[in-house]
This record gives sequence, C-alpha cells and structure tokens, in this order.
Amino acid sequence: MSLRADLQLIADWIEPNSRVLDLGCGDGTLLAHLGTAKQVQGYGVEIDVDNVVRCIEAGVNVVQGDLEAGLAEFDDQAFDHVVLSQTIQAMHHTENILNEILRVGRDAIVTFPNFGYWRNRWQILQGHMPVSETIPYQWYDTPNIHWCMLGDFEALCTKNRIRVVERVVMDGERRVSFMPNLLGSLAFYRVARG
Repeated sequence: MSLRADLQLIADWIEPNSRVLDLGCGDGTLLAHLGTAKQVQGYGVEIDVDNVVRCIEAGVNVVQGDLEAGLAEFDDQAFDHVVLSQTIQAMHHTENILNEILRVGRDAIVTFPNFGYWRNRWQILQGHMPVSETIPYQWYDTPNIHWCMLGDFEALCTKNRIRVVERVVMDGERRVSFMPNLLGSLAFYRVARG
C-alpha cells in the first residue's frame, strides 16, 4: 500500500529503528507504515475514538488524549522524532505544543496548510474563507483556529529558539521551490532545539 504524498515525505525524514511519537495520528496509517517499512517503535496520540479503534485494529500503539492538556506523560527526549501533521493550526496553545514536542523529542516534523497559497488568497478576494483539499472545512465548522504562512511559522520558531533543519513546500504531490509561500498549499518543517 502506498502512502499519500504528504505522509511519504514525513516517512522519508524518519530513520529506521527510531522512536516516533505521532500526535493527532488519525487512523494510524503513518505509524503502521513506519513500523513495517522502517521498524520504528511508534506511538500515537489521538482524540477521536473511532480513529483510536482503527489504530488498535492496525496494530498501532495509541493512547486517546487531548494534546491541549500537554505531553506530561512523556519523559524528556523519550523520542527521536515527534510528528505533528496538519494539527498545529487546530491547537489553542500553539506555542506550548511546539515547545512540548521538542521537550519529548530530539526533533519534530510539523506540517500545516499554508494560508498564503494563491488559491486561498483568491477565495478571500472573492469574499469567502478558503476551502480546499488542505483546508476542507467551511468557516463555521472548521477545527482550525490559527492560520499561518511560512514566515509566520518561522518567526514563531525564531522566537522560541527553535532551528529549522529543513523545509519542503508541496502543492498536491509536487514539491514547490519557486515562490513557495504563494504556490505551495502544504508546508513541511523539520525543527530542533538551538
């Protein structure tokens, strides 16, 4: 089974035999793949009960939990990588979760929809909040509460003394290097302390 392009990029950044914590792991697709393909020791945290059941059915170690409550149950540097994929924009305490993931992990992989993407801007110019593949909700039922662009996330990292190790921006399955804030719909960051 092949992974979606966004999950494959995350998987490519993770070394074999590493310890991975996937926050907001959904149905466990990424962790199941990493366990099989790279023999990682993976754990997920997911709030949705149906997704927790799917994780268990897939043999993924998962706990049901709300990330807003923090990661106190995990020791410092307990993981090599912490994944926060398309979840940070739905967090009330964005800065706190970013600092927590780098407390429990050596590095982190953070992905989010790029609000600066040209199609989003176009919809705003037409008088509507954006709805797209990476932003699939209407304004009134979205779980997303914090929108950002590449520069916003990088400024938050700088403020918190977090180093951007690598950045990739994609539009669908295509990597975007020319004008990524305008032409890329989904941002991927590998970050670490200092």
